[in-house]
Amino acid sequence: MNARLVVTFTTLIVFLVAALAVPLGLAYASHRTNRLLLDRRADATRFAELADQAARDDDHTGLIAEINRYAELYGAAVRVRDRDGSLRLSAGSFESDDRDALRLALSGRTTEDLPTISPFGPDTVLLAEPAGRDAQISGVVLLQAPTDRARLDVSLVWGALALGAVVALAYSVLAARRLARWILRPVTELDRTTQAIAQGRLDARAHPGVGPSELRRLEERFNAMADAVAGAMERQRAFVADASHELRTPLTVLGLRLENLEPHLHGEGTAEFEEAMAELDRLALLVEDLLTLAKVEAGAGLEAKEVSLARRLATWREVYAAAGVRLLTDISEISTIPEAAARIADIALDNAQKFVPQGGTVTVTLEDGVLRVTDDGPGLSEEERAEALGRFWRSGAHANVPGSGLGLAIAAELARSCGATLSLLPASPHGLVVELRLPP
Repeated sequence: MNARLVVTFTTLIVFLVAALAVPLGLAYASHRTNRLLLDRRADATRFAELADQAARDDDHTGLIAEINRYAELYGAAVRVRDRDGSLRLSAGSFESDDRDALRLALSGRTTEDLPTISPFGPDTVLLAEPAGRDAQISGVVLLQAPTDRARLDVSLVWGALALGAVVALAYSVLAARRLARWILRPVTELDRTTQAIAQGRLDARAHPGVGPSELRRLEERFNAMADAVAGAMERQRAFVADASHELRTPLTVLGLRLENLEPHLHGEGTAEFEEAMAELDRLALLVEDLLTLAKVEAGAGLEAKEVSLARRLATWREVYAAAGVRLLTDISEISTIPEAAARIADIALDNAQKFVPQGGTVTVTLEDGVLRVTDDGPGLSEEERAEALGRFWRSGAHANVPGSGLGLAIAAELARSCGATLSLLPASPHGLVVELRLPP
């Protein structure tokens, strides 16, 4: 947008400068042409008077001396013709075609206009002046004058105008860039702030102070809105965390009391007791996961340290061996990943050992900053993979598998907290790949 504003301002400035400089340049060229016409027509008039006098006195000596001296001094060419068009006198090198000018002068009219002088030409101009008194035309004086000095004057003025236009344009472009930056400064600040908030920095705020007053007010209102949203989210997280924390103790006490009732139950109540204990365990797991999710969202409990992935995987080998699932890894002992990434790996491995049947295989790889946990279980469809990172999502085919539906949601929050990207991909020929791309 900044570039578009600068281009728009610059285009308008170019038109404005051109609208001023071009008419001024053309006006000066016309003025210089008229001055040349007046100067040379005065000379042609004087020669016409001399030619008429010479024709009356039948003595052309003075006229010849005058036109020769004039041609030598000004580099011009002069011709004197009779009224029948025959050449009487000539001085200088005459190059122009004088037939049109001769007809004009023989009709009793003098040259009133010249081609406009510019740096590119013409090199010479031709003036015609009738000689004679009253309506009696005795001859014609043709004056071919060079335009070197006039073209130099026009070139200097046009060059000055061009230089002034370039300087004005340069300063105008600089002013346009600064004006565009000043106008767009609040927009840039809002863009930076919204990007930071989208990346999880909920405390990011715009800094009003520069730019149009309307956009500064927009920044202030955006900050107020961000404060309100952040406050609501913080209160929600605090409520979830507090509720989850406070529910842990009653659930523990309830579990102990139910266990104390077990010896007093008869055979017909054993099944109901086991179902109640299973539901209690599921509720306790849900509360624990809610508390974990609240802590992750709040950024608590995340240590900025590196851990050994190989040692982390070693703790899972016994779990997988007991479930009859093979765990394949080719991780170096010196390979380390952030603590958040290790917790994501724990979540992926926990899910895999739940859904992969006995005899299945789970493979963990770490290459070029990409951690993959691949299983050959039933996997998920494309629609299910798109929804699996949401909270409390459970696949309809796996409703009987223990869990709270928050594991992958916690993994997604952990990935966001460490700047990584979490993706669910299909495995070949079947299964699921949990891919975590760590930041550089």
